[in-house]
Amino acid sequence: MLKVSDLTVSFSGIPVVSGISFSLMPGEILGFVGESGSGKSVTSLAQMGLLPPNARIDSGTALFDTGEGEVDLFNIDDESHRRIRGHGIAMIFQEPQTSLNPSMLCGKQILEAVELHTNLRGAKAKERCMQLLAEMQLPNTAKVYRSYPHQLSGGQKQRVMIAIALAGNPRILIADEPTTALDVTVQKSILQLLKDIRQRHQISIIFITHDLAVVSEVADRVMVMQQGKLVEQGSVEAIFSNPQHPYTLRLIEYRKRLNQPVEENESAVEAEPIFRVSSINVEYPSNSWFKKGFRAISNVSFALFKGETLGFVGESGSGKSTLGRALLRLIDSQSGSIDYQGKPLNTLRGNELLKFRREVQLIFQDPYSSLNPRLTIGQALMEPFIYHRLGGKEDARKAVEELLQKVNLPVDSMNRYPHEFSGGQRQRIVIARALVLNPKILVCDEILSALDVSTQAQMLELLQELKKGMGLTYLFISHDLSVVRSICSRVIVLKRGRIEEQGSAKVILSRPQSAYTQLLIDAIPGKSL
Repeated sequence: MLKVSDLTVSFSGIPVVSGISFSLMPGEILGFVGESGSGKSVTSLAQMGLLPPNARIDSGTALFDTGEGEVDLFNIDDESHRRIRGHGIAMIFQEPQTSLNPSMLCGKQILEAVELHTNLRGAKAKERCMQLLAEMQLPNTAKVYRSYPHQLSGGQKQRVMIAIALAGNPRILIADEPTTALDVTVQKSILQLLKDIRQRHQISIIFITHDLAVVSEVADRVMVMQQGKLVEQGSVEAIFSNPQHPYTLRLIEYRKRLNQPVEENESAVEAEPIFRVSSINVEYPSNSWFKKGFRAISNVSFALFKGETLGFVGESGSGKSTLGRALLRLIDSQSGSIDYQGKPLNTLRGNELLKFRREVQLIFQDPYSSLNPRLTIGQALMEPFIYHRLGGKEDARKAVEELLQKVNLPVDSMNRYPHEFSGGQRQRIVIARALVLNPKILVCDEILSALDVSTQAQMLELLQELKKGMGLTYLFISHDLSVVRSICSRVIVLKRGRIEEQGSAKVILSRPQSAYTQLLIDAIPGKSL
């Protein structure tokens, strides 16, 4: 279907992909694996003719079988590329929320693709849209057709994106990190859907991911990329049973490390809880006076002990983040009680509340959107120190310099802006910002979900070091049981706002009592690695 030879791409004269050669066979799923910056997405964008203006293809050929003959994708004009895009080669992008038009109904966006790439019009075109939505195994196709993207879940949006990609009956489908930020159960269903599509439509798929565990579930062959070069390729069985390149071995080792349970020092955990939650209910009010509000948390009780790492686990909508925000007193519970160090949280006022804000800090899921792009890193980290009057500007500067060193970032990072850092570096920055006030508790809300597996492993090591060095207590929110298993000593499994089960992470993840917990465990990719 596709034969790429000696592809070299440079950005403003700097090579980012060097001498890549590969072939894609009919009906094959070919996996591209590597860390961020390895050149995976650039290689696929080159086939689509979607490279940015400062990019240039310095050498190479890409022979694509159109069904009526071969064309070199690197040697055709823009109009020819436009005819191939969507009809010959289609692409599913990583983030459906930003790829879909927020001002258009999902059905209209699929209809647009159907009318662009086929001769169908009117009722027949809409019928084709409904067929595509049904094929995506969406429960209420008519409702999805009439919905805007923000009204759908992450998994539903991704299925709409796949429907748009299939509208032109492509011969090749490129899936660029399509499951990165999805729950494990949703991820598993999307992977199965792609395999079903391959079977039904007899199309070839290029699957791009940073996670070897994911690619082991879906691909026939694997291409391992590092710093713009192809370092190893072969069948899934060969790559995972007998990897040859040190980089491949390292990626596999990182994934294995995530599958190892944490060894918690129980003597460091104090018997008196720092948080005690009793039968709380949290409800979001309805926008309409004749509709009931939505109950996000129902009758939840637990305790968080000083020195432990407690994990909240569950799918999107299970109430994990709502529960975390309730503990931070960012939202109020309608009933029940939350005690912090023996005092009712809702009674804290004035200096007591300010002290609580210093002692309990939140690390957000997306570090880029939680940092002010107009402030340097030094300004962003010094701001809370100065606001809480912990010292003058010179004291703040010294504290920030020490924290940057603790999170393994150079001191000169203070003079740079957020966009100048990688995702993993930005996550280290927001951890440093949370530590500026010398807190007792860190609430980590899905802080590793969009990071490479290698970066995840590094961040977990950093969190463990900081915990030991600073005597921290963690509340760790995640949908990824591999991550939870490797850092949490105790786990609370949430489903639709209720606790399914709670207890030792080692016990729950090896001998779950709830069918729902077992479902989450079964959905973990690459368990055999």
